[in-house]
Amino acid sequence: MTTRTSFTSGGDQCAAWLTVPEGSGPHPIVVLVHGGGATHDMMLDQYEKWFSQAGLAVLAFDFRHLGESGGLPRQLVSARRYAQDIDAALEFARTRPELDAGRVALWGTSFGASHVLAAAARHPELTAAVVQCPVLSGRAIALRGGLRHLARFTVPVISDLVRAALRRPRRYVPLVGPPGEPAFVNQPGALEGWRSVCPPGYEFDNRVTAASGLGMLFYNAASRASRVRCPLLVCQSDRENLVDTAIAERAAAAASRGELRHYDADHFTVYHPPLVERLVADQIEFLTTHLRPRS
Repeated sequence: MTTRTSFTSGGDQCAAWLTVPEGSGPHPIVVLVHGGGATHDMMLDQYEKWFSQAGLAVLAFDFRHLGESGGLPRQLVSARRYAQDIDAALEFARTRPELDAGRVALWGTSFGASHVLAAAARHPELTAAVVQCPVLSGRAIALRGGLRHLARFTVPVISDLVRAALRRPRRYVPLVGPPGEPAFVNQPGALEGWRSVCPPGYEFDNRVTAASGLGMLFYNAASRASRVRCPLLVCQSDRENLVDTAIAERAAAAASRGELRHYDADHFTVYHPPLVERLVADQIEFLTTHLRPRS
């Protein structure tokens, strides 16, 4: 059963969804971390269902400034604030009597994999971590479009920084768009892929504050992989179309207990049949192995 709840992070409320499996607890818990600009409504419910059927409790949430969570301005992307949100989610999970505070795992998809890797590096007490179609370097995805593409954001970024300093309404740019368009991510198939994880009738807010891109340029979670001590499963899409696969492969090798698995997928087919069932089966095997009760 899934219950809508919330927790506090940085003075704002993060909307959260707690799914508890059948049977007596306390249950091991997996905290789901979504990708760039995405929200709970964008297909996280299928992981809640599958993981809970395997006996794992699941906590999903919207980052601040996104979806049903609080925080102004809207559509702000901040690695620092997202790290605070994950820490708050972990603390919230540890306070619930139906959950086992000693068996906690993180799961992250796309750019959420960066946040999971960074969190695992600073939380050695975590039991396990899983990432899929991982984007572990903001700089790598930003440079994918070339320097000329990045230069197009100079004026919007400066304008947004000035507006923020003057406490004026922020300037926005598209998060994702077709090739050639001035969006932060404009790789072939990216816009169609983002839309493919939106349920019917869902309105994806396809914009971010322009200055958010600066934080992405300097965010390199892959560099922290060597500090991850818990078992780490990296589910790599071998036909990745947003970022160089070598980054995730090096991160898996750098983690002391890293495990790399390959899938014949691009960045977005991992969310859909038939591949999603295979990935989830592998992830459940990994999670239940490491989250089983200690003797």
